[in-house]
Order: sequence, then C-alpha cells, then structure tokens
Amino acid sequence: MTTDVTIIGAGLGGLILARVLHLHGIPATVHEAETAPTARAQGGMLDIHDHNGRAALRAAGLTAEFRRLILPGRQALRLLDRDGTVLFEEPDDGAGGRPEVQRGELRRMLLDSLPAGAVRWGRKATGVRSLGEGRHEVTFADGSTVATGLLVGADGAWSRVRPLLSDAAPRYFGRSFVETYLYDCDTRHPAAAKAVGGGSMLALAPGKGIQAHRESGATLHTYVALTETQDWFAAVDFTDPAAAMARIAGEFEGWAPELTALITDSDTAPVLRPLNTLPVGHRWDRVPGVTLVGDAAHLSAPDGEGANLAMLDGAELGEALAAHPDDVEAALTAYEHAMFDRSAETAVDGARLHALMFGDDAPHGLITAFRG
Repeated sequence: MTTDVTIIGAGLGGLILARVLHLHGIPATVHEAETAPTARAQGGMLDIHDHNGRAALRAAGLTAEFRRLILPGRQALRLLDRDGTVLFEEPDDGAGGRPEVQRGELRRMLLDSLPAGAVRWGRKATGVRSLGEGRHEVTFADGSTVATGLLVGADGAWSRVRPLLSDAAPRYFGRSFVETYLYDCDTRHPAAAKAVGGGSMLALAPGKGIQAHRESGATLHTYVALTETQDWFAAVDFTDPAAAMARIAGEFEGWAPELTALITDSDTAPVLRPLNTLPVGHRWDRVPGVTLVGDAAHLSAPDGEGANLAMLDGAELGEALAAHPDDVEAALTAYEHAMFDRSAETAVDGARLHALMFGDDAPHGLITAFRG
C-alpha cells in the first residue's frame, strides 16, 4: 500500500489503527491536539470485552501486554438501594470476560507499541477540505497543513473530519454525569469504600444514580447521573466546588450517607460531563479517501461499549487496508459496512440499558436483567 495514512486523534481507536497498520508494514501518522501523553487525565476504568476490545488487542498483537494491566477483583459488581442495602451482588471470580484496566495505562501501552515519531503532539486540527481525487488537506491550529491520500477521523464527539462525510452533529441526550474522586479511600473514606466494595457499585433510582468504581491506588471514581436539562445544569455554579457538590447532593436527599459522601467528600472539584449522542444508525455515503472510527462515527450514551467499539473499529479498518493494499476504497467499503451495522445495534442496546438503569422501574428492571 503506497497511500499515506493520516489519523486525527490519539485515542484508543486511532492508536489501535496505527498499531495494526504498523504490524502490516503500512506507515501512518497520528496527529493529536494534546501537547503530550500526560497533558490531561485519561479517564477511569474500562472493562474490555472479549468480543470487541480484546479481539482488537489480539489483532494488534498486544494480548500479553494487556494482561499485565488487568486489575484483579475489579469485575465485582453490586447494586445498592438508596438506603445502602445490597440488592444484587456478583463477585469477581477471575473467570469473567470483561477484565478491568485503567484507560490511561491502556493508552500508554498502545503508544509504546508504535515506532518513534508515529504520534505528533500539539497538532490540533482546526479544519479539513477536499483536494479532489480522494485527497484531503488538514489545517492545524499553528497554521501548518498536511495533505493525505487517506484521512481517518479518530477525533471523538466533536470531530473536525466528520463534516466531510456527514452533516450530523451530537445532540444532548437529556442526562449528564458529574464526576468526583475520593483518594486513599480505605483510610480517609472507609464508609464509602465499604459501600463500593472491590469493584463497581450502582445505586440507582428513576432519573438518577450514583455509580462508583474502585480504581488502582485506593481511589473511588464516581459518576453521579442526573436526568436534567442543560439549563438546569447551567444554573449550578461549578466554579464554586462546595456549592456545586451541595446542589448535586441535594438531589439525593434521604440517601445513605456513605453514598452521598461520594459526592460531598470529593477530593477534587466536581466536573460536569454532559452526555451527547449522534443519531442511532448514523451512516454516510462512501466518500473517497476518508472515514471515521469510534465516537467520531457513532457517538452514543456511555454503556461500557464505547472504548471497545473504537478499538474494534481501528483494528478492523487496519486489517481491511492490509487485505486490500491496492484498493483503498474496497477496504473502506468493507470496513464501513460492518461498522455501521455493529454500531447501530450497540446504540439500541445502550439506550435499552439506560432505560433499565434510570427508567421508572429502576433499579429493579436492571436487577431482573442481570438475574435473567
């Protein structure tokens, strides 16, 4: 394959793509807006599923390296009632198909698997345009440009590459998360640590919930879910952390103190995470020389599948390009056909999961689903 490959975004999908291409002797350059690998926190825990995320890691030849990142015991799951009563519990017996790792460590592993210089940092894409005959030009914030015969948008929800293919834009899902952290939890926050247990904990009610996970280093990472409008959240003063935490915790009045402590005792300022989605079944007509992976292609409400799908997208695109070295369009057509169907099905499943977690029957519908 002689076509130069330009990947915008050094998230998991873009990095898996670059790695698979590297294994097949196809050079690629990844352009990332962040100035360095450590420029910002990379999120919390990810459960990597055998049928998509781990399949992608196998294609990337990184199974052994991945296994060294797995945190034992983190697949344990419990659902609590708002008074702290355990309604459902599933231990981690070590035999599950969804091992948990830290997102930042997984990303570092992928970066380390690439040749030096494959990722160019501080390259924020600000615009793209067609040059004709399947070639495109990317403009970066520093005024520089790059022209490429194959452009892959791995640049997330607000992709700069997507407009080449589609006029779809993310829309607010009607729910937001508020993110908090408790550090040294077993010593400093023992009641909250006991409530969460060794893995993940869900305390759910119609329209709201407290979701926490035990990460490495005795850290409790919490996402507080509230089904409210963007105007409602705009009225919360997140520049005043204490006031914001009190306002959010007020939505859980009467809940067990070990649960609300995950909000009020946060060791960091609360961070608002609005949930946005692309239309279910988002797809586009084939445009020569450009495609998308991950959230750029199929952003949906978080359901544990997003990172896994992004990695599988990257792996399958890389393998398709390797299988069609003299016909890039055939490779892109094959990749998109499978990706469109897969992502649409997953988005429907994700919406169903959110209905179980936050619908009128929460948390009992979810418990029934788990037991079934």
